[in-house]
Amino acid sequence: QVQLVESGGGLVQPGGSLTLSCSASGNIFSINAMGWYRQAPGAQRELVARIITSGSSNYGDSVKGRFTISRDNVDNTVYLQMKDLKPEDTAVYYCNVMGYMTVDGAPVPRPFDSWGQGTQVTVPS
Repeated sequence: QVQLVESGGGLVQPGGSLTLSCSASGNIFSINAMGWYRQAPGAQRELVARIITSGSSNYGDSVKGRFTISRDNVDNTVYLQMKDLKPEDTAVYYCNVMGYMTVDGAPVPRPFDSWGQGTQVTVPS
């Protein structure tokens, strides 16, 4: 099993900054991609940012230029630095990690796709 622990959410005034972190642990063999998604009330979950092993990243259009995703391959941790936050950034932010994990008795690693429990980010209008 692979577990994700998120932290860093909270209440921040418009124009402020916040950094989210997500640490993956468990029977991890390798990680292919780490990312952040968000879901506002009544809306669908959407991509915020995603980074792959090579370091290449992509962002949702609404956060480009304001958010930065980074990862620590040693600690299996992904960060989301958020700047110039706006009320429309208010949502529950979810960490997602995809890769391969070792399984007792299995001859080869198996793929996994894990989600964090979500952390609330609130930017009042």
